[in-house]
Amino acid sequence: MEKIASFTIDHLKLKRGIYVSRKDKVGENVLTSFDIRMKEPYREPVLGSAETHTIEHLAATYLRNSDWKDKVIYWGPMGCMTGNYLILSGDYTSKDIVPLMTDLFEFIADFEGDIPGASAMECGNYFNNNLLLAKYEAREYLKVLHNITEENLVYPE
Repeated sequence: MEKIASFTIDHLKLKRGIYVSRKDKVGENVLTSFDIRMKEPYREPVLGSAETHTIEHLAATYLRNSDWKDKVIYWGPMGCMTGNYLILSGDYTSKDIVPLMTDLFEFIADFEGDIPGASAMECGNYFNNNLLLAKYEAREYLKVLHNITEENLVYPE
């Protein structure tokens, strides 16, 4: 059985950042999957369920109302709770989406009001949200996005 490419990344060296996880051809289209890494594995506490859920609701709302809305295929949390995946229709590099991710996380960091889609009718577990922690995690990730370097854009060897 072949090893999954993402399992070959040395997570002990991985920094917070934006990485191209994979590119897949679907017919004539390329889908680019991004690793939106918000935590350094084994060096920082992982994201909690409630703030990750809130980030997901706010990211889905922002992305599907942005100039990129026709390219957004998916946004969702990693099982290891160190970040999220973003899948876009198109052939992109990590650098291509730095402005989009910066705008997204500024939106989350500054968000006030009711969390979109956070009611019993709209969500399977709307109790599991934490806007305060989501905003905190967004501000922490913005520290990386505002000072991004190659080591935050290319997987370590």
